[in-house]
Amino acid sequence: MPINEKEHKNIINSSHQRSEIYGVEKKRIYSKKILTENELSSIKIKKQRLIEFADPFIDSLYEILKESGFIILLTDEQGCILKIQGNKQIIRAAQNVNMKAGAYMDEESIGTNAMGTAIKEDVSVQVTAKEHFITAYHKWTCSAAPIHNTDGKIIGTLNLTATSDKVHPHTLGLVKSTVKAIEIKLRNQFINNQLVDTNQFTFAIMNSVEFGIFALDLENKIQYANDVACQTVNIRRRELIDKHISKLIESWGVIEREIEIGKNIRNEDVLINTSLKKEKFSISVYPIKGRGDKTIGIVISVREMQRIFNIVNKYTGMQAHYTFDDIVYKSNKMLEIINYSKAVSDSPSTILIQGDSGTGKEVFAQSIHNASSRSEHGFVAINCGAIPENLIESELFGYEQGAFTGAKKGGHPGKFELANKGTLFLDEIGEMHVDMQVKLLRAIQEGSVVRVGGEKLITVDVRIIAATNKNLLNEIDKGNFRRDLYYRLSVIPLQIPLLKDRREDIPLLIKFFLKQKSLKLTKKIPSIDKNLLDQLNKYDWPGNIRELENFIEKIVNLDGKISFNEFVEDNSNEKSSLQSLDLIDTQVLHPIDFIEEKLIIQHFTANNKNVSKTSKSLGISRNTLYQKFKKYNIT
Repeated sequence: MPINEKEHKNIINSSHQRSEIYGVEKKRIYSKKILTENELSSIKIKKQRLIEFADPFIDSLYEILKESGFIILLTDEQGCILKIQGNKQIIRAAQNVNMKAGAYMDEESIGTNAMGTAIKEDVSVQVTAKEHFITAYHKWTCSAAPIHNTDGKIIGTLNLTATSDKVHPHTLGLVKSTVKAIEIKLRNQFINNQLVDTNQFTFAIMNSVEFGIFALDLENKIQYANDVACQTVNIRRRELIDKHISKLIESWGVIEREIEIGKNIRNEDVLINTSLKKEKFSISVYPIKGRGDKTIGIVISVREMQRIFNIVNKYTGMQAHYTFDDIVYKSNKMLEIINYSKAVSDSPSTILIQGDSGTGKEVFAQSIHNASSRSEHGFVAINCGAIPENLIESELFGYEQGAFTGAKKGGHPGKFELANKGTLFLDEIGEMHVDMQVKLLRAIQEGSVVRVGGEKLITVDVRIIAATNKNLLNEIDKGNFRRDLYYRLSVIPLQIPLLKDRREDIPLLIKFFLKQKSLKLTKKIPSIDKNLLDQLNKYDWPGNIRELENFIEKIVNLDGKISFNEFVEDNSNEKSSLQSLDLIDTQVLHPIDFIEEKLIIQHFTANNKNVSKTSKSLGISRNTLYQKFKKYNIT
């Protein structure tokens, strides 16, 4: 705001009073404080940003005033002259009183002058002739305005100086206008810097997430893609910018219409054209709202289905926890098997692990997975004998929405899809129904699956490890297992030995389980009688490692107070119970067989002797039905 004459006089009088208090002598010619060249260089480095911002405006002023006898001075917030430019004759005259770069023009150093008073009062001011405190400056007229940063803090002054006969009120107006332009530039630069910082901050956030992000304008053209998005579609960022999203997502037209009617698009499966091929991804769409809640763009998050499956596997326990280091052994037999397993762990070929119950087949399967290049992906296990026959197909291959009553909206991926890039462990493969074996064989051969109720082939990259406690060659002879599937699964056969065939490992296992179970039960490790240890080492362990583990847990619970005879007696009781059940089966249940035979004949007749329909109406497999036909001589 312009100051009137009265305000101007008050400013000058106040400055003179301060100059007297500071002890400035009227006869002084030079400033009290003048920097050396080195000191000035150091100050200029610190004030480089101010100098750079002011330089263009000083050059413009010089072009206007170069023939007018004025010089232009730039100071910092302390009044130190950083730069002088203008009429050479006036510059020489100013230098005679050491008004030069490095000289301080604050009131304490040189008394009342436009630069020092502008800093002190934070006003634009013109000081002419005797208004200067020292006599040596009475020949000058100075017009200065303080320069403020974006916080309103003084960071310097701009000043025009000439001989006092050149005084004109418009001179101060020119200085003020120039300073205003400098401050606007400073503010714009500050805003630009903030925008850059905000953008960098935003980009850092965008690139820190583990999914792709596309930002679209109102024309559905890509304006931003984070690093993951570029990697996902395998296209460089500069090639994506301004590309219409429909070039990547062919179904975008349908999605756009859903957005227009207010539908939320969350975790929707779509096909995206990458540079290599079409791939399935899960996308969510979010509108970007501007002022007045007006949509100004769209953000699309893109997640690879494989990444989602990996997360699902991580948080649902579909991971391998065991490694070869977790296997307790010292026998040469186990050493040979482990070395063999390590050697084939990174092969893509199928592995068939055979061994009695309790020998540790899944431990080997997990260890093989963890030793392979697939260890970063899922280890998905399925017990083929524990899932009802009518559910096993949807468990393995997944299902589409509406495939059957109760099917989830959007469908559900099967174990093959969840194990993509990883390992699928088919436990108790010998229990799988023959009809299902055909579908499994096709999936393994073709490397693709079709969800139940769907038509689309889904390519999968899965390493198959199967396990069984049955002799599959015998099962083939019985018609319970397909020979072609057996050979497909047993490319790399692995036989896990019985515990009784690796007796030198029993003491190690006892010691290991004693420690493990004591920690689990928060009890002291019990001492075991040497006689009991000897008997345990000689025992055949028909239940293998699982039986040993269970017995050691019993020992820990009883603080070691159990005899071998009690252990054998417990086992005998269990066997007697099983034998009793067998006896019931053979001696008591004949009437049930009679009822079953009549029921099968009734359904077989009702279905016009159609085997498939009969098996479905009875809720049993065709293979089981054939076995019943043979048992009851039904033709």
